[in-house]
Amino acid sequence: MLYLHDVWVNWFEGEENGYNVCHFHEWRKEDGIELLDQVPILYIDDVLYNFIENDLQDLPKPLLDSIYKRAYLRKNQERISLEYACIVTNGKSIIAFDTMGYYLPVRKSRLIPRQERLVYEMIDGSTPHEFSFTEKQKEKEYHILSLSPKLMVGLTRKERQLKQLLMMALDQLKSTNNIEEVRYWLTEWDPERYSEIKHMHFEEAWEELYRGVVDGWTRSHEDLCGKLIKGQPFFEKMWELEQDTDQYNNTFKRML
Repeated sequence: MLYLHDVWVNWFEGEENGYNVCHFHEWRKEDGIELLDQVPILYIDDVLYNFIENDLQDLPKPLLDSIYKRAYLRKNQERISLEYACIVTNGKSIIAFDTMGYYLPVRKSRLIPRQERLVYEMIDGSTPHEFSFTEKQKEKEYHILSLSPKLMVGLTRKERQLKQLLMMALDQLKSTNNIEEVRYWLTEWDPERYSEIKHMHFEEAWEELYRGVVDGWTRSHEDLCGKLIKGQPFFEKMWELEQDTDQYNNTFKRML
């Protein structure tokens, strides 16, 4: 089995969608970075790779058995064994995961660029491992609180986080069933349609608002999000956490 040593990881916990597992250029200085002393590498096919990167279900038992206690975390001067942790690649993309003792990829991380290059060099000329799925796989269903990757293409980390916050606020708005409120927010988004909006039923107005904001991300999206979450402490805290986060610690990154 192949191994990578002294691996810097930035764990994103409980993320089923790969677009929320940020690449190195989007790591922030406040992220919790860990150093893994040793991690096994598995070269796998596209189907299994996509399953690991974009889902949060139990992994094939043969895969888990092959990596059992083969990874180690370095903490202070101590070398701590991890039950199921691994770097997987399909030859085009790379992700690391740690099950935290479970059977699903609870934590996921990208690698720093020079270590990604090492992985590609190490698998060059080899063939993917084959691991059969015991459970029936089906196409993943996306929804308002778990948007399709197609709707996140080209967005920065901050934009993705704010877009998900906007979707959470819209989902909550739908649960109110308040026709005047949803008409108000649709008018905020598309004021030129005011005369038409005031005659819309609740479902029609909400669907128009959702369809209007679900594609892309602009300053108008951010403005609407900021207004829509006012007075909701949980959403406001999430909003604040995403403000002023565009400055990265380049000195820290050069150390990795």
